Amino acid sequence: MTRETDAQRGFSPRFSCSRLPDLFAVLVLIIVAAIAVLTFRDYGLGWDDYTHAQYGDLLLALYASGLTDRRAFTFVNLYMYGGGFDMLAALAAKVLPFDLFATRRLTGAAVGLIGLAATWRIARRISGPMGGLIALALLATCPLYYGHMFMNPKDAPFAAAMAVLLLGLLRAMEEYPRPVPGTVVLFGLGLGLTIGARIIGGMAALYAAAAVGLIVVAEARSTGVRFAIRRLGRFILILLPGLAIAYLVMGLVWPWAVVDPLNPVRSLEYFSVFFEKPWMEMFGGRLVAVPEMPRSYVPTLFALQMPEGFLALTSAGVVYAFIAAGRRDVALPRRASLVLLAVAATLPLAVAVLTRPAMYNGIRHFIFVIPPLAALGGLAGAALLAWLGRRGHVALAAGAAGLIAAVALPVIEFVRLHPYQYTYFNHMAGGVAGADGRYMLDYWGLSFKQAGEALRAGLDQRGERPSGGKWAIAVCGPHPPAAIALGPDFALTWDPRGADFALMLGAFYCAKLDAPVLAQVEREGAVYARAYDIRGRSLSTLFTIPPVQ
Repeated sequence: MTRETDAQRGFSPRFSCSRLPDLFAVLVLIIVAAIAVLTFRDYGLGWDDYTHAQYGDLLLALYASGLTDRRAFTFVNLYMYGGGFDMLAALAAKVLPFDLFATRRLTGAAVGLIGLAATWRIARRISGPMGGLIALALLATCPLYYGHMFMNPKDAPFAAAMAVLLLGLLRAMEEYPRPVPGTVVLFGLGLGLTIGARIIGGMAALYAAAAVGLIVVAEARSTGVRFAIRRLGRFILILLPGLAIAYLVMGLVWPWAVVDPLNPVRSLEYFSVFFEKPWMEMFGGRLVAVPEMPRSYVPTLFALQMPEGFLALTSAGVVYAFIAAGRRDVALPRRASLVLLAVAATLPLAVAVLTRPAMYNGIRHFIFVIPPLAALGGLAGAALLAWLGRRGHVALAAGAAGLIAAVALPVIEFVRLHPYQYTYFNHMAGGVAGADGRYMLDYWGLSFKQAGEALRAGLDQRGERPSGGKWAIAVCGPHPPAAIALGPDFALTWDPRGADFALMLGAFYCAKLDAPVLAQVEREGAVYARAYDIRGRSLSTLFTIPPVQ
């Protein structure tokens, strides 16, 4: 291996000659898969789960009817999104021995593993086996990515699809101007799944344009404009079949998009403005309407919700990538690859800061930038180990110990927060306890599963039965998840008057009631949900502010 290649890949020969990092990477994937299989039933339902499950069934009905049953094309606003994940989960529910929503959790974990594997391969291509292992470990121990992959039917599959697309584009940059057929297919599959998940997946064109533009400008300077344009034309021509594949895949997972060629444009227009009735969310200890969130919303939450080690390595990786991309002594395909990933990791965040769209539910809409950030973190980590390795075994051992600690510390929080990893806040925020009352924690309402089960178990243990056939329970939070968690013995209402019990999220908009607490879900002192006994009490509302129902 040449000295230039070692420098480009950011690791020393002792790492490049070893297959141990690859073996450990496979082991990480196996461990994550095993943990997912053992724990997927622990995750509750969120606000959108029931509706997304219906959408998946309607899409299956569309295909089963020979495209004549078109109810999916008018179902709430979900037809504006692709339904690939929902269809996959609906199909899996027909063959797996679990209930529908447990199957959705397991399917989400499987899709999340695909994103992990794609990120590993991305990082391995730019920083070798050690960089790939570090990137995989960073992503696997990122609470936001891990927590959302079980229960987020839109953003987590979109992030995994984007990782697949970035892998295809990265290979295309390395093989420029003649990507091999396998790369073209991977590019088309990733692009189709990405846009078929969320229309903003088209933003990937800007990532690719930045990388290709760097190549064209550099070649034009060194070999002439005509030569550079010819190579660009050849590259585009070879990728055209990938665009055809992308359109077919997009049509499969998002059939509404191909019913009318203008439908994707209509979707983009629909989502370009905030389409719901505004509500308030907690940010920085004060209530802010979601269309009025400050520009600091996304940067602040990234700084507070990502593990400190992740932040340090990914920040260094982004800087490293942009600097290396401007160096002429670095091979041009590598410069283009680094630009691709650096732009993919930073452009969406910059656009959010500059345009200030309606922002809510934390940073779940930006999960798709976490895989490229992790890949760049792997690049920085591998470069650090290479640098320390040249300074002796002690320095190398110290650096390796630091990296292990960086990925191990979030795992402790994984265990403490389970199954609410997505509510993680780092030590700069004071953890979940420090964030409680200042930022949104369990905004999906996953804790209703645990609280509902605890309420049922307590009533069964005391032998209590409803006198009128069903218990009346007032619920502050998502009703369909609560109904599934509570079971058929409970009738749900928004009105506490005459209700037997109240099931309340720990969010700011749910009142803390002066009534006996029958069940409570908390993590690190932060209350996620409570079940109250309100029999015989006179309550007029469940809310601290008027709800958006």
